[in-house]
Amino acid sequence: MCTVTYLPLEGGGFILTSNRDEKTVRKSALPPSKYFLNNTPVFFPKDQQAGGTWIITSHHQFTLCLLNGAYKKHDRKENYKWSRGQVLLDFFHFSDVQTFSKEYDFNNIEPFTLIIVDEKEKIDLYQLVWDGDKIHLEKKDDSQENIWSSVTLYEPQVIEARREWFAKWLQNHPIVQRNEITDFHRFAGAGDPATNVLMNRNNVVRTVSITSVFKSQRETTMQYVDLINDQEYKIRIL
Repeated sequence: MCTVTYLPLEGGGFILTSNRDEKTVRKSALPPSKYFLNNTPVFFPKDQQAGGTWIITSHHQFTLCLLNGAYKKHDRKENYKWSRGQVLLDFFHFSDVQTFSKEYDFNNIEPFTLIIVDEKEKIDLYQLVWDGDKIHLEKKDDSQENIWSSVTLYEPQVIEARREWFAKWLQNHPIVQRNEITDFHRFAGAGDPATNVLMNRNNVVRTVSITSVFKSQRETTMQYVDLINDQEYKIRIL
């Protein structure tokens, strides 16, 4: 939930990849599987503790990915309505991004950032931020690469350093190959386990999984690497 990259593909399509940084005491997620939401087949790894997810995709409709926090660190309340991971499931009860942003009840949900790829007609990339008081919906350039890091775990200077690592990686990979972005999510950094893209803070909080959604004109797949149990899963959606 805490480091996300978006890469457009030549000829249409994209790769959206997420590192989930979590407390190691949290129960491991279930690997990606097929579910139905509002009669729509969707695919996602399931958080066993709260029942939601941090990344989800549907064929030729939407792909969503969650990061904890909005624009800056916030003070956590003792209780919230429900887990932020539930928001991604609720999204599929709405017809489009704009309707969701206007009609969904965000009150008493902890602040978050939601990356949304709308694929219904053409690829449109959105960043939706709930800061605890209001919604901020921004349309991003879907032809440009992007990286996001959670403000709840990383200071501004670390987030900026990660942008620099990503920019350097892009210079060395002008034509993106499918598995290379996963290598970035595994190995990018400056040698500090606390701030590397694949992070580990004394085994209390660490990157527990890497999930990548690959969509091209030929195929759609979700790849899931469970770093705790050293297992890898791949689902072909189309």
